[in-house]
Amino acid sequence: MKSDVVSRVTVRPQKIVHDRTHVRLCVFLLLVAVLIGVAAFAEHFCPYPPDAQNLSMSLKSPSREHPLGTDRYGRDMLSRVIAGAKTSVLSTLVLVAIISVGGTIIGVFCGYVGGAVDSLLMRISDVCLAFPGLVFALAIAAVFRGGVENAVIALAVISWPKYSRVARSQTLVVKNMEFVAAARMAGSGTGTIIFTHILPNIAGPLLVTAMLDIGTMMMELAGLSFLGLGAQPPTAEWGSMMSTGRSMLQTYPWVVLSPGAAIFVTVVLFNLLGDAVRDAMDPRRRRSR
Repeated sequence: MKSDVVSRVTVRPQKIVHDRTHVRLCVFLLLVAVLIGVAAFAEHFCPYPPDAQNLSMSLKSPSREHPLGTDRYGRDMLSRVIAGAKTSVLSTLVLVAIISVGGTIIGVFCGYVGGAVDSLLMRISDVCLAFPGLVFALAIAAVFRGGVENAVIALAVISWPKYSRVARSQTLVVKNMEFVAAARMAGSGTGTIIFTHILPNIAGPLLVTAMLDIGTMMMELAGLSFLGLGAQPPTAEWGSMMSTGRSMLQTYPWVVLSPGAAIFVTVVLFNLLGDAVRDAMDPRRRRSR
């Protein structure tokens, strides 16, 4: 009788924690979905054309007509921030998709096949990891002479090793498990084993890594644009907008603070979503349900 009471008291807090994790995940998924929707259809949410100049409205402080004020060319800052979401958010998602998929393919191949190719690719990843990431990306972006696409390529070149390392280590563990050996003895080919048995079992850590990496990649993309090696004016991009207005921080702070606040909110939102995904996929929580 006493053990039944103890078990009920133990299980209930675990269920409460699971329910809270599920609610957090749903809330942050909804908020991120809204953000991505606004970024994808930014032109429909802008109250003014984001590139329309009106010098008579130059550097107007926030008002009812322009809630975030205007920049030096009289462009509405709210419209520019919304339009910048399309460049900043979608470019970041494309970047994370490229490095996560590419790094996973390389890591799974190296972990499952091994050999000289494994050694060569892992040494290349060691070289990429030996340099500070942003410094290496700056050098590559400078060679490509700027642009959003070139900034994405520069960051992709130096960011894939983290995923290849995770995928390789997980593959080395899974490929020696009994169910993989049984599939191999049953005549399953390499492709079938990888896509049916290995990838589903290593997807969790890779997904969590990708979700937590979105905020970092967004900051690095904005950093390249801030330094003039990413998006080029007049393209609306948050890092570029902060760069063009940095000299007016003390006199017209809304020109810099508006895109800065957009970066801050977006990065925090994606980081919170990554934390929620990590908690939801925690095997200890799944076992306690």
